[in-house]
Amino acid sequence: MPTATYRKPTENLHQSAQHATDGNRVHYERHRPEETVLYQLVQEHVETFFAQVETEVGSRLPDFVKDEFDAFLECGILAHGFLRLRCADCSHEKLAAFSCKRRGFYPSCGGRRMAQTAAHLVDHVIPNVPVRQWVLSVPIPLRVLFAAHPHLLSPVLQVIQRAISIFLIKQAGFKRGDAQTGAVTLIQRFGSAANLNIHLHCLVLDGVYHIQGGVPAFHGVRTPTAEQLQTLLGQIIQRIMKALTRHGALIEEEGRTFLADMEADTALAPLQSAACTYRIALWVHGQDRRY
Repeated sequence: MPTATYRKPTENLHQSAQHATDGNRVHYERHRPEETVLYQLVQEHVETFFAQVETEVGSRLPDFVKDEFDAFLECGILAHGFLRLRCADCSHEKLAAFSCKRRGFYPSCGGRRMAQTAAHLVDHVIPNVPVRQWVLSVPIPLRVLFAAHPHLLSPVLQVIQRAISIFLIKQAGFKRGDAQTGAVTLIQRFGSAANLNIHLHCLVLDGVYHIQGGVPAFHGVRTPTAEQLQTLLGQIIQRIMKALTRHGALIEEEGRTFLADMEADTALAPLQSAACTYRIALWVHGQDRRY
């Protein structure tokens, strides 16, 4: 069920960091990813994983998958580049290794991107009005479909945002052409078990803007009831099914709906399917290794 969150104005993170460090010495300690269990696990098994995929399915994984692993293994490692920093007062020196700045594996880079995105939304995008989070999940067959064909998320997201916007406008007592709302959607691709679980986190203004005398005025809405949410969900499901049918992803026959036979990456498809259904994708025979 959608949950409500209300945003308070926050100070710019750069200003907060500056205030926190004024008059205090900042101690920097380099991350040592090579000492973590995750790094050692990837470093030891990644080549075996690539070879096993090629053996099992007869084709290689896409280059972007290998690039992601390579970037992770180089992230934070001094041998792959660093900055040499020197204190102007005491001449003390430190080495700061380059980071991958990606969203894939390295927790530090992923966390930094998450914090920067949140700060940008709070400081520069979302106005100082109530915001409600709408979380929408999809059944496993559609998770597999969206993983293999991510372009289908665009029409699905359009359907969802249009339905929620119309609902809010009516809740505020306006007609569709007389008011507007706003939303930011973050597409999350994993679940709590690090499984492939594509779902949507929509940050939607909990109300609408109506132009009065050339000035936009915000009108909040009441918390939706369980009955209203159930009705809205039914509309969203019906419209998503129609949108996916129009795009050739679903087929309707004799009152039943089936997934269309769409082309997918030969190597990625079995891995995506296994990740969506909590199954082991590959087994290295004769060794206790599972991927």
